[in-house]
Amino acid sequence: MTPLLVLAVAVAGGLGAVSRLVLDGVLRSRFRIGYPFGTTVINVTGSLVLGLVTGLALAHGLPPEWRAILGTGFLGGYTTFSTASYETVRLAQQRRYRAALFNGVGMLILALAAAALGLWLGGLL
Repeated sequence: MTPLLVLAVAVAGGLGAVSRLVLDGVLRSRFRIGYPFGTTVINVTGSLVLGLVTGLALAHGLPPEWRAILGTGFLGGYTTFSTASYETVRLAQQRRYRAALFNGVGMLILALAAAALGLWLGGLL
């Protein structure tokens, strides 16, 4: 891995993290609910885009540098497993078991479905 690629992945990761912060803030301000809606949207859309990048890589030979920049860098900074885990535990501690179950299991199912859809779409394009 070249130093330029490492720098590009780092910059893309920073842009992904900033995108996550901005989108989560916008969603929190528009949807004032007690459920971590922003994290769900972010992880599901990130899974969709990662599936798309992977599908493009497999079907059309997307260069490995772009896979690293987009997948590892941007989407690695954009998506957040740790926040989703924390929010699931927090919901359970508040005895909001249905919300905790949907946040943990439901988000996983939605993210896997979104990744599969992206993978399929990437193969079609």
